[in-house]
Amino acid sequence: MDKERYLQEETEEKPETKTEEATATITQLGQTNVPQMEPDTNIHCLTIVGQIEGHIQLPPQNKATKYEHVIPQIVAIEQNPKIEGLLVILNTVGGDVEAGLAIAEMLASLSKPTVSIVLGGGHSIGVPIAVSCNYSFITETATMTIHPIRLTGLVIGVPQTFEYLDKMQERVVRFVTKHSNISEEKFKELMFSKGNLTRDIGTNVVGPDAVRYGLIDEVGGVSQAMAKLRQLIEAKKGGEGKMIQ
Repeated sequence: MDKERYLQEETEEKPETKTEEATATITQLGQTNVPQMEPDTNIHCLTIVGQIEGHIQLPPQNKATKYEHVIPQIVAIEQNPKIEGLLVILNTVGGDVEAGLAIAEMLASLSKPTVSIVLGGGHSIGVPIAVSCNYSFITETATMTIHPIRLTGLVIGVPQTFEYLDKMQERVVRFVTKHSNISEEKFKELMFSKGNLTRDIGTNVVGPDAVRYGLIDEVGGVSQAMAKLRQLIEAKKGGEGKMIQ
């Protein structure tokens, strides 16, 4: 009898363990319970939030997306046969240009269907990441800031520095115009516009305007993005089936 009671106590979860788990969830997510993702789902969700961190580490109080964390995830998504589609959620202020372009290029070169959705904001280098997917959405109230590239820290005032800056900017312009329906002339017009941003050069584009300019494909939320991604997955499966036949 004692042995049975002992085994029962071992199999039962201790109250202290439950309390610790609940406390950890509250600390990390601000709530006691979160909806669990389906274990065998064929869609992976990748979030790009805060500031995109590059080669220089940001202060600990900054909310940041580290490119050394995102790049291995994208490689794993490409290799995992169970993942058939990728949903990219953006709410970023921008950040390191080369890190942002690296993430954007990797997303654009994925063989699996990808859909992006801009929530809140997809500013600065977040723009190339937003347009890098097969289809892009933006919510009604979300915004995208388009402005010229800036340098922080010590700048050597020689012509070579400005040539390098101009070439880097051309890389961004070329990528955005290649992966969206906006023209190079319109994108540069928004980028160098005066008066739209207080004491600065550039334009703050709201959701419907981003679609009107051809920067983003459609105004919509999470449900529309998921529906489009499932549609792209089914279309890809159909295409592969025809090729096999």
